[in-house]
Amino acid sequence: MSALFEPYTLRNLTIPNRVWMAPMCQYSAEATGPDAGVATDWHLAHYAARATGGTGLVLTEATAVSAEGRISPWDLGIWNDTQVAAARRITDFVKGQGSVPGIQLAHAGRKASTDATWRGGAPLAPDAGGWQPLGPSAVSFADGHPVPTELTAAGIRRIVGEFADAARRALDAGFDVAEIHGAHGYLIGEFLSPHSNRRTDSYGGDFAGRTRFALEVVDAVRAVWPEDKPLFFRISATDWLQDGAPGWTADDTVRLAPLLKEHGVDLLDVSTGGNAAGVRIPAAPNYQVPFAARVKAETELPVAAVGLITEAAQAEKILANGEADAVLLGRELLRDPSFARRAARELGADVHVPNQYLRSV
Repeated sequence: MSALFEPYTLRNLTIPNRVWMAPMCQYSAEATGPDAGVATDWHLAHYAARATGGTGLVLTEATAVSAEGRISPWDLGIWNDTQVAAARRITDFVKGQGSVPGIQLAHAGRKASTDATWRGGAPLAPDAGGWQPLGPSAVSFADGHPVPTELTAAGIRRIVGEFADAARRALDAGFDVAEIHGAHGYLIGEFLSPHSNRRTDSYGGDFAGRTRFALEVVDAVRAVWPEDKPLFFRISATDWLQDGAPGWTADDTVRLAPLLKEHGVDLLDVSTGGNAAGVRIPAAPNYQVPFAARVKAETELPVAAVGLITEAAQAEKILANGEADAVLLGRELLRDPSFARRAARELGADVHVPNQYLRSV
C-alpha cells in the first residue's frame, strides 16, 4: 500500500490518508459588524472543494480567538456563536465527504492589523480599519510596522482564556482536530523567540520563561478539548537568523517537542520562519522537511512536514523514508483541489470519490 494513503490514527480519530491541507488565510470574511469573522460562501466552497478532492484532513486558515488577534480585519474568527454556526456548515460538509475538519486557533500578536496580501499586506492604522497590536515586548516586527503594546501578566492570562474559549466553540462547531498556531511570528511564536521576546519576568529570559505562554495555552486548550480528539501544535522550527543572532532554532524545537507531548499535544506541524523580517530562506522543494525529520528522529512526537511539496512521488518518498507521519500541502492544493485523487491514481492507491464524480474515475 502507498504510505501516502494509509489511514492515520491519533487518539480515537482516524484520518483516511496522509494528504492534509495546510492552513492558508483567505481574507474573505466580513471585517466589521455582527458578521465580522464569520465564514462565508467562499469559505464553504473553498474547503468543500478540497474535501471532495480526497484530502484527508482539511485545516482551516488561522482562525482568531479574539477580534484583536486577527491578522487582518477579514480573517475568520471563533470568538462568538454566530461564527460557530457558520463554521458548522463547513464541518458538516467536510465530514460528509469522509474527510476530517480541523481548525487552527490563532492570535496574530504584533503582526495583527494588516491589509490583505493581494493589497500588499501593509499595516493598517486605526483610521483605516486597523487596531493597536499586542506582543510579548514593545518591539516591532519590521520598519514601518507599529510597536506593539507589551502584554501584562493579566493580559497574558486573558489570552490564554480566549484560546480555551475558542477551543470550546470549535468543538461546538464540529471540528475534530484543533491546532494551536505557534508559528510564523504570530503571538505564541513571538513569545518563544528571543528575537521578539525581551521580557525579564517569568514569561521571558531563558527557555523555560519563553516557552511558558505556549505551554499554558496548550494546557488550557487540552483541558477543554476532548480526550478522544487530537491536538496539534504548529511551530516555526527556526527563525532563519544568521551569524549568532538570538532567535528560535532547530535545537530549541527539538527541546520543546517532548514538553508539548507531556502537555497533551499529539502532533507537531513543522514549518519555519515568519518571525524575523529580511532573513534569507532557502526555499526549494522539501526545504522544511529536514526540520520535521529531525523532530521525528530525536523525539517521540509525531510530525507533519510542509515546504513546497507538489508531487505525489515526492510526498510518498517523505513518508516512506520515515521523515514525517503526514504531509501538509498549501499552494499546491490551491492549484489543484483534487491533488489527493490525482496522487492516488499515480500511486495505485484508493481515495474517496463522491458519488457525483464516480464517472471521472
